[in-house]
Amino acid sequence: MKRSIFILLLLTGSILMHAQSADEIIRKADNKLRGKTSYSEMTIDIIRPKWSKQMTMKGWSKGDDHSVSVILSPAKEKGIVFLMRDKEVWNYIPNIDRSVKFPPSMMMQNWMGTDLTNDDLIKQSSMVDDYTKKIIGTDTKEGLECWKIELTPKESAPVVWGKIIVWIEQTDYMQMQAEFYDEDNYLVNQMIGSDIKTFDGKKLPSKLHIIPAEKKNQETVITYNVLKFDLAIPDSYFTINYMKRIK
Repeated sequence: MKRSIFILLLLTGSILMHAQSADEIIRKADNKLRGKTSYSEMTIDIIRPKWSKQMTMKGWSKGDDHSVSVILSPAKEKGIVFLMRDKEVWNYIPNIDRSVKFPPSMMMQNWMGTDLTNDDLIKQSSMVDDYTKKIIGTDTKEGLECWKIELTPKESAPVVWGKIIVWIEQTDYMQMQAEFYDEDNYLVNQMIGSDIKTFDGKKLPSKLHIIPAEKKNQETVITYNVLKFDLAIPDSYFTINYMKRIK
């Protein structure tokens, strides 16, 4: 009898540990991606069945709700700046020397022809605050042991996904994969990390593949060439007036 009670206590403790740790795992993975501030240089490949396009960009971020990025190539789009702050997206277009705020009607449109939406850009930290989380198992991705965590939206959360499943590597808290489902539980997008590298002392996937579930031979690949964390970045970088000065 005592043995049965002991085993029951162990099982109960394990369940409670999982319930308590899912939030912590997601938060650690999110913090690792950001740091207090970050600077990045990246290549974005947009792949379609009959054509492809490549962009290069650099960007700065501060906290979880301030970021600014500028397109470096192709020449046609060079100098276009995107500012994300406080749930807003602003766009500076150098050809007309004008800054424009994206209206709500544009938030679900694809960003620069990629498989990301404008809404994705401003809600990239939403997993931490807007979802209830639970560990539903373990799995292996890229040969690494991962927690498999299910996220379901909180009742009042302003989110579009009905469910998200993420795979977080168990040693370095790398987000290796995510699946995004609609409210009817249909898979919409996958995000798969690969080619792990060390950036500024942090091990992270250097490539992110965003793959629409129902569009064959289509994906967006984001390749991080440079990632630096916890730099001194002035608040002025994240203002509308500063957008036209970013090169």
